Amino acid sequence: MSKPLSGLRVLDLTRLLPGPACTRMLAEWGAEVVKIEPPEGDYANRLGLPLDAPPEQIAPLYSIVNRGKSFERLDLKSDSGRARLLALVANSDVLVEGFRPGVMARLGLDYVALREHNAALVYCAITGYGSVGPWALRAGHDINYLALSGVLDQVGERGRPPSLSNWQIADLAGGALAAAAHICAALVQAKATGVGSFVDVSMTHEVARLNIVAEHGLALDAAKPRGEDWLTGGWPCYGVYRTFDERFLAVGALEAKFWHGLCDALGKAHLKALGSSEGVVGLRVRKELADCFGAQPLAYWTEIFAALDCCVSPVLTLAEAKQHPLFKDFT
Repeated sequence: MSKPLSGLRVLDLTRLLPGPACTRMLAEWGAEVVKIEPPEGDYANRLGLPLDAPPEQIAPLYSIVNRGKSFERLDLKSDSGRARLLALVANSDVLVEGFRPGVMARLGLDYVALREHNAALVYCAITGYGSVGPWALRAGHDINYLALSGVLDQVGERGRPPSLSNWQIADLAGGALAAAAHICAALVQAKATGVGSFVDVSMTHEVARLNIVAEHGLALDAAKPRGEDWLTGGWPCYGVYRTFDERFLAVGALEAKFWHGLCDALGKAHLKALGSSEGVVGLRVRKELADCFGAQPLAYWTEIFAALDCCVSPVLTLAEAKQHPLFKDFT
């Protein structure tokens, strides 16, 4: 079967992570993606390299998020650069940009201007806080969007400060994934009506919209502090446990059948009614599990649970994950 976006052209004016990751997904789904860079190139092609890296070396991050694209360098501050972009817009389906609000308008290339050249164009702006509003022009990064959305306050262990993941939740879920979804929805509308649209993706608002379990607690007036909700340390049937060799097991035995299977595997049938216990009892159950898992190395537990269907997995390093059979044909 052909890929779902085959035959569509996307113009990518973005840099860094959210926008390029979004358009990479569109490319993987079959779209032709043309990345528009300034005459000097995208500064992100050196991001994260050592200071003494040779000038021809390209940052792996840049290569990863921009694979599958073609490239064109344009000076959008020049008449010729703007003319070339308008020519591309006339024969494209989507344009994605990640500038601060107002930048494209000052160049005469905002959605209002571009739709005059292509009425069916889907124009997506990925911003930190939205294209309008009191925070629209403020700078930010993943950590700021998570902080303001209420998500960062939920991440981490009980009694400890908020933690940061090396998986950028706001950039990639609130930015790249959300933008790709909104773009695909807008394309369906454009194909049906012949009329495009302006897609305004605020990473802060999108990641807040995905904060579903915490919202559930808030709606019941039972919001839990960091590390004490069901899935963040509150229930012993769901959590991360240290092994004898300072590695970790991920236990996700939420349903009774999985929890009971885990208890049987550990010889702890007396815990079967206590998987979702909280408070003092929950802490006692968690400690009993922790002591048990801590008595054997990760390899021992990996072998034990490989034959059991109870949602227990080794916490792999990235290098180990790359070698796992699950990812044999994954790119």
